[in-house]
Amino acid sequence: MENKGNFFAGLAIMVGLIVVGINIPKAIQVLSASQRNVSVRGLCEREVASDKVIWPLTYNIAGDDLSALYRQLEANNDAIKSFLKSGGIDDSEITTSTPNISDVFTQEYGGNNRRYRYVIKSTTTVSTGKVDNVLSLMDKQGELIRNGITLSSEWDSRPTFSFESLNSIKPEMIEEATKNARESAQKFADDSGSKLGKIRSASQGYFTIEDRDSNTPQIKKVRVVTNVDYSLSN
Repeated sequence: MENKGNFFAGLAIMVGLIVVGINIPKAIQVLSASQRNVSVRGLCEREVASDKVIWPLTYNIAGDDLSALYRQLEANNDAIKSFLKSGGIDDSEITTSTPNISDVFTQEYGGNNRRYRYVIKSTTTVSTGKVDNVLSLMDKQGELIRNGITLSSEWDSRPTFSFESLNSIKPEMIEEATKNARESAQKFADDSGSKLGKIRSASQGYFTIEDRDSNTPQIKKVRVVTNVDYSLSN
């Protein structure tokens, strides 16, 4: 009797294993289908005009009479300020830094070979959102030259343009980038004979702002890339 019970118990276990074995492939297929996905990137780029500019107007004067140089310095700075205000720049947008005075005769190397003893460097800086006004003034720098003021063309004296209204266009750019990502995912799904499902995960890339080119730094190129994972089904 005991042997008969053991026989039926063993038979039940065997049948159970057979049933499990038959259903394992189906379970694997369901699991595999649930894990199918496609990862795509969506790009959005825009050209925008700068909305802020910082323009340093730097010049040097040299001579042996320090008092005379200071009088010339004051006259030059007044002329620069008048020039800027004539172009629509307000007093609050103009800053004149403390002049940098060098006594070249006290320098260790080559001081006595210099023609003038004193060299004064002065910088007046414009910081404004009136980008068009500054661009117009830059085209009129000849007026300063006629007054004997030659602005420096060194790298640190060039204007710096920036775009500070990024938050105002962020939502639209992210929406467009996400739309482009979905179009790419849909194309992949169509080509593979699959159906595009819901978003499984998404991450927003960093926004970058660069000059469109070296000749027009006042025009910026804004760029963002989004990474999106979509599920796929048969």
